[in-house]
Amino acid sequence: MKTVLMVAEKPSLAQSIAKILSRGNMSSRKGLNGACSVHEYTGSFIGQSAHFKMTSVCGHVMTLDFIGKYNSWDKVDPAELFSKAPTEKKEANPKLTMVKFLQVEGRGCDCIVLWLDCDKEGENICFEVLDAVLPVMNKPRSTERTIYRAKFSSITDTDICNAMNHLGEPNRNEALSVDARQELDLRIGCAFTRFQTKYFQGKYGNLDSSLISFGPCQTPTLGFCVERHDKIQSFKPETYWVLQAKVNPEKESSLTLDWDRVRVFDREIAQMFLNITKMAKEAKVESVSKKEKVKQRPLALNTVEMLRVASAALGMGPQHAMQIAERLYTQGYISYPRTETTHYPENFDLKGCLRQQANNPYWAETVKALLSEGINRPRKGHDAGDHPPITPMRAATEAELGGDGWRLYEYITRHFIATVSADCKYLQTTISFSIGPERFTCIGKVVTSPGFTEIMPWHSIPLEESLPHCEKGDLFPVGEIKLLEKQTSPPDYLTEAELITLMEKHGIGTDASIPVHINNICQRNYVTVESGRRLKPTNLGIVLVHGYYKIDAELVLPTIRSAVEKQLNLIALGKANYHQVLEHTLDIFKRKFHYFVDSIAGMDELMEVSFSPLAATGKPLSRCGKCHRFMKYIQAKPSRLHCSHCDDTYSLPQNGTIKLYKELRCPLDDFELVLWSSGSRGKSYPLCPYCYNHPPFRDMKKGMGCNECTHPTCQHSLSMLGIGQCVECENGVLVLDSTSGPKWKMACNKCNVIVHFFENAHKVRVSPETCDLCDAALVDVDFNKAKSPLPGDETQHSGCVFCDPVFQDLVELKHAAMRHPMHRGGQGKRQGRGRGKGRRPGGRLNPKKPKDKMAALAAYFV
Repeated sequence: MKTVLMVAEKPSLAQSIAKILSRGNMSSRKGLNGACSVHEYTGSFIGQSAHFKMTSVCGHVMTLDFIGKYNSWDKVDPAELFSKAPTEKKEANPKLTMVKFLQVEGRGCDCIVLWLDCDKEGENICFEVLDAVLPVMNKPRSTERTIYRAKFSSITDTDICNAMNHLGEPNRNEALSVDARQELDLRIGCAFTRFQTKYFQGKYGNLDSSLISFGPCQTPTLGFCVERHDKIQSFKPETYWVLQAKVNPEKESSLTLDWDRVRVFDREIAQMFLNITKMAKEAKVESVSKKEKVKQRPLALNTVEMLRVASAALGMGPQHAMQIAERLYTQGYISYPRTETTHYPENFDLKGCLRQQANNPYWAETVKALLSEGINRPRKGHDAGDHPPITPMRAATEAELGGDGWRLYEYITRHFIATVSADCKYLQTTISFSIGPERFTCIGKVVTSPGFTEIMPWHSIPLEESLPHCEKGDLFPVGEIKLLEKQTSPPDYLTEAELITLMEKHGIGTDASIPVHINNICQRNYVTVESGRRLKPTNLGIVLVHGYYKIDAELVLPTIRSAVEKQLNLIALGKANYHQVLEHTLDIFKRKFHYFVDSIAGMDELMEVSFSPLAATGKPLSRCGKCHRFMKYIQAKPSRLHCSHCDDTYSLPQNGTIKLYKELRCPLDDFELVLWSSGSRGKSYPLCPYCYNHPPFRDMKKGMGCNECTHPTCQHSLSMLGIGQCVECENGVLVLDSTSGPKWKMACNKCNVIVHFFENAHKVRVSPETCDLCDAALVDVDFNKAKSPLPGDETQHSGCVFCDPVFQDLVELKHAAMRHPMHRGGQGKRQGRGRGKGRRPGGRLNPKKPKDKMAALAAYFV
């Protein structure tokens, strides 16, 4: 019997697909990485009985990165990243050990069926999976086929079974186009980002962005927002005048007429027209025309239109909307949400999808009427050859989906029902009047057949006052004629919906990546999202775009990226050579980069106007070890210390608060220590600004605080305050936080584990002695007599946090800002990853496992 391995893109998809193919008759188990499950069942495969193993990955298995030394910003010239720097594929999430997991499950399998999402990214992941699995699978006979690709658009029984019966092959060209995009974005983005971040953060203190990033798609996206900002700033309002007339067809009613000239910009001429028309006392009907008009039903829904509506009508950001749509898809409620197609194939089961909605109270009547009267074929849209338009695949209720999930599902369903509904028809009546020599018009609309607007009421024709019945030559008395003075108004800031339209029009990004680029410019503090989801550029965003225009406009204009996207599409179609496109594009951007570096003074001139130099920002905090003058703490992102006398800048840990640490100094360089804290429920540790940026010992890396420093005698170092190995991560050590009293705690110097102990103790010290059982450092604890929890009113005790029974109930484990009550078990033997390994460099190599408390913690969390 053959063994067939099947791989989906997400664990939830694997479960749904396995359930459909096995008809619910399967056994499931957790995989070795803990994130993915394996579902096994027996069935037939290409006419033979086979054992199936259905599992998944979690998105991309591998990611592209530079090799080791080229990841250092300080040691490598960014220009080298265009060609010299070699790249390698690394595991996208090393903690998931996805390659090892796939190899364990793939070993001994005869065939593989790839159920990855059916888009270019999915094809790319197909080959990542194959690279991991093929070496361990059974070797096929010379002509035997072992690799199959399933093509599907929704998680329904029909679609999945159909995909299984019509297996194809993965598309190497589409995978290569993704590889090319990844390499271009990595090399171009990193080179420009590293150069401009180092250049400007070394000069200015209030940029308020931890990274001044450049991206071949991200920067033109920002360009659109700044272009609109510039139009608003340069707008000069003009005054114009409008003639407004009212006629009284009946005594009680009045009708407002629109002037055929619309408006004039000269007051004297407007006044002249007013004087002429005021002489006439009656308005004469010159013509009456009636015309039946049609408002077309919408095209079928694709990704870009869904994102536009989500932002404009539902108030959801594009990235958030895409995440919700993906969740609805994996749960089987909608078809695949990444599609450029707005045309349904001839064989698409429109009635089947419509029947699913026949019992929903919101639209049941409309659906039943459509099913009984017959549906309209949707309008002919664009067929991109990828997936059918986004369609509801099964019924849902608000209680099932809740909140934003329901709101998006409701829109997708209403849109689908509208595409198979009739067009909206209305009668438009236009009456033309003359008052003296001037012409005026009045238009009225009456709906004759609402069609799709019943299900999409926001598209309905607005109710208007009915026009009077009249014929050519009729006369009506003029009620009033007046001159209105108005002003032209500037355009508003771009909405996300308008930006998505511009990006699609100019070919910036794909339907999948558009939300990511918009999210990036928000996160980098280049734009802020204002009310109505309008994108307002910040000072930094404006200066960057103006700087690019000044140096090389093509860096920010959409033209060059649009051309690159076309080349990438040609790779996907097999019409362009992967290596030639890569080489040619990188060569263009390398030349642009060198010109940008040589001309950076042009952008710097703009920066000087908007931002303050480092020496003028921040507030004095701690003393420099070189000149003993105060260094300034710059709070704006990225927070750092700057010594204006030495002209040195020292980076600090981010996302926390920094304060002076008791004016204590580092014994190595005489810099005053500072204390970093993530808040009262989080971690805190002291650090020396100089050591943090220039590690003093070989076994230390840049960015390590005192809790990782291996100085043998410093009272703040790991050697003096380390207690035992972390209960969760492999390499962390639990270090006493000597600033935490009276709510004492020790925290892991690698992960976010915190252990609270000895609350209200007067003093907690780490002893030089170690525990005989687990090699962890002993702690000496002094309690106040009134609050001592020790037996026999004792106030002092020395023992091991992990093993000492006296300390057993005085220890509680938490995660930074997340509380987990301590697992209080009996004294039995426990297993887990908790180890009380010695903290000193010369500790025992094979320590014994700690008893009780920490082992219990490890068992509880692992």
